[in-house]
Amino acid sequence: MRLLWSIAAVAIAASSAGAFAPAPQSRGVGRTALNQVATADVKAKQEAAVEKLKAKDAGSSAISGDAIDIVYEDDHIVVVSKPSGVLTVPGKDESNPSLNKAVFDRFGSESGRMDKMVVHRLGMDTSGLVVFARTNAALRGMNTLFRTRKITRQYEALVCGHVASDEGSIELPLMRDYQCPPYMRVSTDEHQRALADLDVDEVGKKMLESPKDSLTKYEVVSREDVDGNDVTRLALTSISGRTHQLNVHCAAIGHPIVGDAVYGFGGEAAANGGLEEGDLPADKASSDLQQAIASACSGKPMCVHAKSISFRHPVTKEDLSFESKASF
Repeated sequence: MRLLWSIAAVAIAASSAGAFAPAPQSRGVGRTALNQVATADVKAKQEAAVEKLKAKDAGSSAISGDAIDIVYEDDHIVVVSKPSGVLTVPGKDESNPSLNKAVFDRFGSESGRMDKMVVHRLGMDTSGLVVFARTNAALRGMNTLFRTRKITRQYEALVCGHVASDEGSIELPLMRDYQCPPYMRVSTDEHQRALADLDVDEVGKKMLESPKDSLTKYEVVSREDVDGNDVTRLALTSISGRTHQLNVHCAAIGHPIVGDAVYGFGGEAAANGGLEEGDLPADKASSDLQQAIASACSGKPMCVHAKSISFRHPVTKEDLSFESKASF
């Protein structure tokens, strides 16, 4: 069954807005080949992916406490701008270089534990603003702010092709991709049914989670080019904050993030966020254009940056807002 798009354009003050959302799908369809998924196959893919990600994490760039780009600090929190190529946290292997370790070495924490400073994270390839807690009160308060979605974050990204609408929203549910674990994809009825026979004890609870409602708002900052290839600079706001949400949503509207080696052209995850080519909007970036941009940007960092963050201080209750300029 093909996923159908419902596309709406709304004129707002001389600019257009596009809303992208899948139409409801019929559940009266019989079982398909997608349902013939073997637990052993999924587990084998998961194990292979884990080893690959371990190797990538080990390649995190080292950063010292003195080299941290500090945006703000007080007795309770530290706000820093993370460079691309650095892990936010070391992961299971604590010997991996990470921003968390550098911040802990420089500032320490009330608990004496670096993991008790972490309230959110950015992917290794994403640059931009990260907040760390120095005190237990700040940790509790920041966790509450993130859990209740009382923090506003905006990202800046370059995406392939020229996005037609000046602003809009992308509302597509996300799920774990059993075909390309541990990555994410747009959830469809067929792919949800394919999970039915998987053994939770073998593949884990995360693989079998229900689809996550996900909403991204975007605004075109400028339409540019990279070596003569069309790209668009977008301001992105992740309303729901799901794993890899911005990457999947951009790919699913046919405009993957420039330099995205996972969800972009020839990436490790499912192409187009898991959607079929025919399900994408008319303004999608062609495969030829995506390939040309991938070649032009080979070896360069992914072009997505956590540009701004606003929240009420977890202890002093002061309203705070910070910005960091993208390097691309």
